[in-house]
Amino acid sequence: MVVLKGIPSVLSPELLYALAKMGHGDELVLADANFPASSICACSAKEIRADGLGIPQLLEAILKLLPLDTYVPSPAAVMDLVDSDKQRCLAVPVWDTYTHLLRQAGSQTPLEKVERFAFYERAKKAYAVVATGETSLYGNLILKKGVILAELLQ
Repeated sequence: MVVLKGIPSVLSPELLYALAKMGHGDELVLADANFPASSICACSAKEIRADGLGIPQLLEAILKLLPLDTYVPSPAAVMDLVDSDKQRCLAVPVWDTYTHLLRQAGSQTPLEKVERFAFYERAKKAYAVVATGETSLYGNLILKKGVILAELLQ
């Protein structure tokens, strides 16, 4: 836990360091509890543990610090449902929560949906994967870092 003014306490020092080191276009994966984070990170991405925390709680905190990329069609992506879950019309209410939080942060674009195995491949190329305690099915989320204009820097 970090105890600093203006920094949400759910953001660990390790996660803050990763957010600070990321550059424009780098991606951060917020992985649900079922995501194979350790296996994915064996390839190259940094694994950051946030066990016990839900993705909406982390997302709200991260969006206070991380600019989202405005040069891409969507700075946020979720893992799309597999065909059998589409056929049974599985609802994913956490996506609505993500959309709400992203809109509060200024992003008006819809969530990009990425096929399951393509999502895994994209996660391998991410700057970091945050392994959370999120229990929602299809709760995984990728954020793409944007830029901060020079006149907005303090």
